[in-house]
Amino acid sequence: MNFLRGVMGGQSAGPQPSGAETVQKLCDRVASSTLLDDRRDAVRALKALSKKYRLEVGSQAMEHLVNVLQTDRSDSEIIGYALDTLCNLISNDVEEEEPEENAQKTNSDDLAGQFAEIYIKQQENLTLLLSLLEEFDFHVRWPAVKLLTALLKNQGPQVQQIILVSPMGVSRMMDLLADSREVIRNDGLLLLQQLTKANAAIQKIVAFENAFERLLDIITEEGMSDGGIVVEDCLLLLLNLMRNNSSNQNFFKEGSYIQRMKPWFEVAEDNSGWSAQKVTNLHLMLQLVRVLVSPVNPPGATSNCQKSAFQCGLLQQLCTILMATGVPADILTETINTVSEVIRGSQVNQDYFASVNAPSNPPRPAIVVLLMSMVNERQPFVLRCAVLYCFQCFLYKNQKGQAEIVATLLPATIDANSISAGQLLCGGLFSTDSLSNWCAAVALAHALQDNSIQKEQLLRVQLATSLGNPPVSLLQQCTNILSQGSKVQTRVGLLMLLSTWMTNCPIAVTHFLHNQTNVPFLTAQISENLGEEEQLVQGLCALLLGICIYYNENSLENYTKEKLKQLIEKRIGKEIFIEKLAYISKHELYSRAGQKPQPSYSSPEQMLFDHEFTKLVKELEVLITKAVQKSSEDEKKEEEVKKSLEQHDSIVSQYKELIREQDMQLNELKKQVAALTNQNEQSQTTITQQTSQIQQLRDQYNLLKVQGKPLDSQHHIHNEAAQINGIQPKADAEEIGRLREEIEELKKQHDVLEGQLAEKESVIDKLRTNQTTGNTGEGCLDIAGEQTTELHKPVAIAEAASGDNDSASALMKISQLESRLSALDDENQKLKDQVKLLTEEQRTLNQQLASTTSTVAILETDKRKLQQEVTESKKEQDDLLVLLADQDQKIFGFKNKLKELGEPVEDEDDLESADQEDDDDDYEPS
Repeated sequence: MNFLRGVMGGQSAGPQPSGAETVQKLCDRVASSTLLDDRRDAVRALKALSKKYRLEVGSQAMEHLVNVLQTDRSDSEIIGYALDTLCNLISNDVEEEEPEENAQKTNSDDLAGQFAEIYIKQQENLTLLLSLLEEFDFHVRWPAVKLLTALLKNQGPQVQQIILVSPMGVSRMMDLLADSREVIRNDGLLLLQQLTKANAAIQKIVAFENAFERLLDIITEEGMSDGGIVVEDCLLLLLNLMRNNSSNQNFFKEGSYIQRMKPWFEVAEDNSGWSAQKVTNLHLMLQLVRVLVSPVNPPGATSNCQKSAFQCGLLQQLCTILMATGVPADILTETINTVSEVIRGSQVNQDYFASVNAPSNPPRPAIVVLLMSMVNERQPFVLRCAVLYCFQCFLYKNQKGQAEIVATLLPATIDANSISAGQLLCGGLFSTDSLSNWCAAVALAHALQDNSIQKEQLLRVQLATSLGNPPVSLLQQCTNILSQGSKVQTRVGLLMLLSTWMTNCPIAVTHFLHNQTNVPFLTAQISENLGEEEQLVQGLCALLLGICIYYNENSLENYTKEKLKQLIEKRIGKEIFIEKLAYISKHELYSRAGQKPQPSYSSPEQMLFDHEFTKLVKELEVLITKAVQKSSEDEKKEEEVKKSLEQHDSIVSQYKELIREQDMQLNELKKQVAALTNQNEQSQTTITQQTSQIQQLRDQYNLLKVQGKPLDSQHHIHNEAAQINGIQPKADAEEIGRLREEIEELKKQHDVLEGQLAEKESVIDKLRTNQTTGNTGEGCLDIAGEQTTELHKPVAIAEAASGDNDSASALMKISQLESRLSALDDENQKLKDQVKLLTEEQRTLNQQLASTTSTVAILETDKRKLQQEVTESKKEQDDLLVLLADQDQKIFGFKNKLKELGEPVEDEDDLESADQEDDDDDYEPS
């Protein structure tokens, strides 16, 4: 402080105190006064002195002013004075009150920067200033906005970093756009312009704070292009947010904001009397469109914006301005540049542009009207450059458009009654204006760029020179003009056209070499020692001769690759040839043209290089240098190497194909192995289940065997189990065979018993017959003897049939046989009933299994649906929680604002405490 006082002159000898003393007293008063009114008066006095005694106030009072902001927050008047004082100290636009202070004015910027640095040295000071933005009082909020703007102007990067780490810092600034007071809103726009300069992180935050929506709304409210300076400020802020920021550009496109730009470009039919502000606004709007479709953007982002511009009708609206009358020249030029980048590389947009017609009688294509301006030397230079750029963008990666342009030059398609693009290009190519020559040559070169078919088609073009003379080809006419020694700009344009034409087109090289004067002209140009202006022409002649060597098919005996290289070595020298070739890339205008596709030059004389041609030179320079330095032996070796490489490539391709086939087979085998593995696992599972079932049946069989159940029943059970399982394990083969033998024996016994039963019944019938007829017992004995011999078994009836007394015993035996037969029938019926019962049980089990399987499938489907519903419910719950959190935050902010305005606000805690007191009162005894 003492040092600063010494610099300012110390104390004065007169009775009046100096400015430094006055500032010192006021600072003491601010620091020591207990009354708020005294401090307020002192701060107001400091504000009045802050312009005249800027250094003294800034060096002595800044700390006290910051303390006022911290301690006297409740008094908006003193806060406003303190902020105004700080703003006067840090702003660069301080008005000096006396002429003797002009010396200090030169150091105003340095002084403001130093005070800004002092203020932000304590990060809490800037955080305090950000919190003051929430104050609704005009006398607090407005100076806070101006002070922040001044800080960003003087210490932008440092302030931006502090704001980035401050909670809700950017959000508080964005709230300024919603202020109903236009002064604060407009200064808020200026603040955000400074905030978003050269800081991609802040640009993204501002964009995601709904900046695009708010700015577009303001532009619409203010009248769009007819609006005032507020529209200009909004457009500048939008340019800050999206220039060189692909994330914000994509966000702008995805938010469907491109569609909202279309009404900006709706112009009236009467376009006379445009105001300067309208021209500025529309110029910025066109720049905003160009930012979205700039060639330097990522290709995918540019193509998406181009597609949106066509779909929403923005391109159509721009073409309307392009063809309108009365549009100012600078707006027309910028519109042409904008349309150029909207259609560049987009086939759909290029096709639409080709269909646009000018409102003339008869209607002419817009391309023809623009080319008429390009080759007209009376048109402004910037307008001609814009038309050339538009034509280049129309032909960029557009082989269809290239074919249409070249077709207008061919004899079969020339219409004598109308002007075509080809006629205009030829007229410009051979006019007396060097700029028209250059522009037409470059435009025609773009019609041949990377299109070998059109290069060959252009060889068919024939030009009529004068009456009585035969027509000459376009190629020959170009070389004739070169040999006539025209202006440098004309020769450069023609050499660029010929180089582009003959690159990767051996037929064009042959046509060029077929003229015996072309090669001697090129060698003479290269070998001469000319001035600096001619060095570029020499370099381009060397490039053209190198193209004739590299793309030579040796179809002309006098101009083979080897003979041309010998000619260079004898007439020029390889080192000199390569040195002259390097003149192109060393030229100062070469690097400028290679930076961006749009030709941007301050004067016509600087237009020497084209952007696409610089890329071609960069590619050809290395190839030509190698081709010239190689000897014939090296070329032979290289050809052999190429052949071997081709063979190697063919072998490699065959092996690749074989590997591809084997890989496909391997994948198929892997799939088969996986399928067989799954099948094997399923089979193992089935075997395991069936083994357990067999074990259960075996246990049932053993149990039946112990209980003494008939073997036929056991056979039926086992047989049915085997039918259910579908298999018979090897472990049960012996047992099954034994059971089958037993069953066969039982069947035989059953048949024997049935036969015996039939015999007994016949004997019984005979005996009954004999008894009724009175025959003697001998007949019965004879019959009994015959039956005995037929059965070949001893029967008790035959032994006892010797007399009358034996008939009674025979009847007894028969009754026994009948009872035994009835018992067998009963047992057989029981077995059949058991088999039927087991069959019904099997059918029931199968039905239960099918029902269970369908139930499981239904349950699985219900489970998946429930899981999906649970997931969706969780997602909705999370969204609701986020919305509730945002709502709580907004409610909290509104409550704080109401509190600051002095309105009574009841918090939830107060309401809960009040409810608790009411409850306590209810429970008090009366």
